[in-house]
This record gives sequence, C-alpha cells and structure tokens, in this order.
Amino acid sequence: MFVRLMRPAVSLLVLMTILLGIVYPLLITGVAKVTFPRQAEGSLIYQDGKLIGSTLIGQSFTDPKYFWGRPSATTPQPYNGVASSGSNLGPLNPALLDAVKANAKALHDADPDNRQPIPVDLVTASASGLDPEISTAGALFQAARVARARNLPLAQVEALIKAHEQGRLFGLIGERRINILELNLALDQMR
Repeated sequence: MFVRLMRPAVSLLVLMTILLGIVYPLLITGVAKVTFPRQAEGSLIYQDGKLIGSTLIGQSFTDPKYFWGRPSATTPQPYNGVASSGSNLGPLNPALLDAVKANAKALHDADPDNRQPIPVDLVTASASGLDPEISTAGALFQAARVARARNLPLAQVEALIKAHEQGRLFGLIGERRINILELNLALDQMR
C-alpha cells in the first residue's frame, strides 16, 4: 500500500526535477542567447581583447580624473559581486549618517571649490551595492573636477555626459542615468 502511494509522488518529483530543473533552464538560456546574446553573456566590455568589466556591475573609481559611482556597501572590497548587499542601515542609524558624511567629505576633498548640493546617489549605497550607474545630476556634479584633472573644457565634459545619458525605463520609471564605466572609457578615448 505504501509503495503504491509513494510511486506517483516520487515519479512526479523526478519528472518535475528534470523538466523544471534541467530542461526549462536550458531552454530559457538558449532563447536568451539567441535573442539577447550580449546580455546573456553578462554585458561584458572588452578593450583591445582584454576584459574591462560589465555594464551591469559598478567599479570603484577614486582618481579625480574619473567620474565616481555610487558608494558600494559590499565587502571585503567595493562592487564585490559575490557579496551583493546594501548597507542595511536605516534612516535612524547613526552609522548611515557617518557613512554619508564620509562620502560627502571625500567628494569635497576631491573638489573643494564645488559648492553645489551633492546628489544623494553620490553619498548613499544602492540596495545591491553593485549599481553601475549614477544620476545625470551626479555626473554633472563631478564634471568640473574631471575637466580640471584632464585639462578639458567643461563644456566638452558636459557634452560627453549628455551623450551617455540613458532615459527612464519605459520613459516613466526612475531617473535619467549614466553608466560610469562607459563614461570613463569614453573619457579615456578622448586623448
């Protein structure tokens, strides 16, 4: 009796494991590679045959001649894809205020003459800690510093920002944004 009751359950478990654990993932991966090959491979960026990074995961830039991305809360190093997480600091947590103050100080130390209000995305970490983009306001806030460090006219750097600006998702959701890695690579090509 027990075997007669267990046989359909075990058979269904094996069938669903094969269908949903093997066949379905392989099918979806195949469809993704055909319809979205770049995205299915991780949206990787190569330069001279060398892997530079991905447009989906931020990188840590600290040199004044580069645009800086959002702070990353991952450990042990910034933008660690294995340890994706936000800071999990609530608005009443003093550690969040300390982190924001430290990030604001780093921005002011890099550009002491800049008196503009700092966009919030330059001082707070994203939910994943891996955000590769900043707001257009965040990029424009840094434009003078980058232009000075590279001996470029400010208008040229601002035009480059506008050229790399991405619109809102579906024209409605979120803010206009800039992918930092792509923007910094374009800066390096301006030599």
